[in-house]
Amino acid sequence: MEAQDFDQHSDNSNSRPAIVALKMGRQIRPARVYQAVSQELSTKVLPGYPVQEPPWFQVMRDIPPSEILTRPVTIHENPRNPKLRKPSNIYKPPRIIHEEDSLRATFYRDHPWELARPRMVLETDGKDARRCNWAKGLRQHGQPLTGESVVQRQLWLMHNANLTRNQAYDVARKEFYALRQEEEIEKRVAREEARHVGAYFGKSRLQISMDLEDKEFETWKSWASQRTTVIQQSQNANYANFGEEADAEAA
Repeated sequence: MEAQDFDQHSDNSNSRPAIVALKMGRQIRPARVYQAVSQELSTKVLPGYPVQEPPWFQVMRDIPPSEILTRPVTIHENPRNPKLRKPSNIYKPPRIIHEEDSLRATFYRDHPWELARPRMVLETDGKDARRCNWAKGLRQHGQPLTGESVVQRQLWLMHNANLTRNQAYDVARKEFYALRQEEEIEKRVAREEARHVGAYFGKSRLQISMDLEDKEFETWKSWASQRTTVIQQSQNANYANFGEEADAEAA
């Protein structure tokens, strides 16, 4: 009875590490194959008959199998957002963010009137951006000077000239101001030369906007004067009929 209890206790003690190892994610059974087969070969059921070894027995003795006790960690490039696993966000595409977005937002926040300039968004083959060499500056062949030129020039300076974001922004911004000034001077000189030879130009955009503003102001002023006259007449009528209503009630 004591021997059976001892054997049972020994079996439980031997199997306990294996169970614990399996719970922890480790697999140590391949490392014990050689010991298990050696024990079976040493125990002969029939003494008169030899036990044949498996073909891999000697090889496993010379080259035992290795087992990594630590589970390899899966490497993820970006941490997963748990909010995207909600039922409401399963079919919602993730937000795509580029490096130029913050640079573009900064430029147009400082220069809001650049958004009012007309732009041509038509492209020939969709590869116009690949033909630009921002190492030469903001002036590119076939590309008008816009805020996007400043953004791409700033990005190139940050990656190739080893400048910080603010330093690259200052360099690109100064180049942009110089080119804009050249364009304004060219337009003014061309306008003066054309007027010198007898050309006639209509009103500028500023003059047209001022005329429209004056027209709307005059329309509002006439409406306000009519409305003021109506209010004054109604007030005068109320004061004139104030005593007549009391006399009619007394009679």
